[in-house]
Amino acid sequence: MDILELMKERRSIRKYQDRQIDREALEKIIEAGLYAPNAGGGQRAKIVAVHNKELAEKIGRLNLAHFDRSRLLGGYVSSEQPSVIDNPDIKSGFYGAPTVCIIFGARNFLYSIPDAFCCAENMVLEAADLGIASCIIARGEETFDNEDGRELLKKWGIPDTDIARCFVILGYCDGDYPSVKLRKDNRFLIID
Repeated sequence: MDILELMKERRSIRKYQDRQIDREALEKIIEAGLYAPNAGGGQRAKIVAVHNKELAEKIGRLNLAHFDRSRLLGGYVSSEQPSVIDNPDIKSGFYGAPTVCIIFGARNFLYSIPDAFCCAENMVLEAADLGIASCIIARGEETFDNEDGRELLKKWGIPDTDIARCFVILGYCDGDYPSVKLRKDNRFLIID
């Protein structure tokens, strides 16, 4: 598929089937992330893939444990694919996705956040091309800023110099694939 068409067709999915993606697809998605643009070509972003539904659910609950709704701009995302913004009864920031990729960046590097999100964008595009649903999730920093989170990082060997910046959740869409939202007007300007 043409890359622009793929971008137009891909959606953020927040309803997942109880079906795991296969390891080969996960490895391709990770590879796409590793080829993302990155500041100065430093390749500092690191990916930890959790290919275990129960552990992904545990981390998803940590992701929402200290979610501060007062910092939101707007209060509605989607009726087709409701988010934690739409429904405060949702208890996992990963929406039941069976796989999650955690993208880490250098804690004190100015561009670690944009590097992580470039990595995440490449990953969700590769997932879409493979027929796998995905969503980029924020709140990486606060997810592991607790005893349970720090214990996981220690177990995985993540150094204190790295920090979780974002997540890519992966699985198969439960229900109808969402339709495209109309694009808002007045969002670009070309100056010749």
